[in-house]
Amino acid sequence: MEELLKVGAITSTRGIKGEVKVFPMTDDAGRFRDCRELIVDTGGEKKILEVETVKFFRQFVILKFKGYDSINDIERFKGKDLYVTRENAVPLEKDEYFIADLIGLSVWDEKQEKIGVLQDVIETGANDVYSVLTQEGKEILLPAIRDCILDVDLDSGRMHVHILPGLLD
Repeated sequence: MEELLKVGAITSTRGIKGEVKVFPMTDDAGRFRDCRELIVDTGGEKKILEVETVKFFRQFVILKFKGYDSINDIERFKGKDLYVTRENAVPLEKDEYFIADLIGLSVWDEKQEKIGVLQDVIETGANDVYSVLTQEGKEILLPAIRDCILDVDLDSGRMHVHILPGLLD
């Protein structure tokens, strides 16, 4: 399991006082209000940044980090991803999973036959859709609904599904 979970990406600087515009990659952008620290992946190292202020502007989160007080200080993080540790992640409800934990699960049908591997989670307005790469190299899209997803077992690395009529046609 991934120990760091991606929560956003720094898209640009904002103003000259060290603020950055962050595109949130989490279901709830409001979670940034409770963040005390984030981890930025610079490509060469992972650096802990202490959050000083949080604001919201349209679909973006505006962050200011302690010790980064000018555009020159913060500009090097532009285009970099932000992470939280698993222990600082938002608590999950029953039957909720982090996308990072789902990617790579083997997908099995009700007859205990392996269908393929979950390769992506597509977030839509209504429900998520799981992209499964079959053994034959085809893509199957499965809606993440109770009628289709029967069981997720992260410990065994398996997801059991019911293929709804018409999904394989």
